Amino acid sequence: MSDSLKATLRTDLHAAMRAREHVRVATLRMVLTGISNAEVSGSQARELSEAETFKVVAKEAKKRKESAAAYRDAGRPELAEREEAELEVLQVYLPAQLGDDELAGIVDRAIDDVGATSMAQMGQVMKRVQTKVAGRADGGVVAAMVRARLAG
Repeated sequence: MSDSLKATLRTDLHAAMRAREHVRVATLRMVLTGISNAEVSGSQARELSEAETFKVVAKEAKKRKESAAAYRDAGRPELAEREEAELEVLQVYLPAQLGDDELAGIVDRAIDDVGATSMAQMGQVMKRVQTKVAGRADGGVVAAMVRARLAG
């Protein structure tokens, strides 16, 4: 990908505006605002790296997923559908998620590398797994899998 993620988001925003895709426009504006906020947070403004930009998009996607679940639990399906539509827009810009088998292989290798035998080493295993999955798996799913492997 020769363009940066931020440039791609801007280009897609302009295309969505021309096509009058309201949900897509709102979602892309929201994520670009999140990126801009991240760039100016801290002691001085800076340009985010690609990895940092992906983290902002992933964070926004996670918010949408959690909000949709909360709205469904609260009996507000119309709001949940809106959040899910925004999530679909964001998922286009995220790396493909790992399958259970791939994730299990990464977790097993990390446990072997660390030499983990109990829950006491979960932090070490998680640190190693997170560097390898880097946004391609939900942290809660990873933690549950590591916990199950170490407890079993």
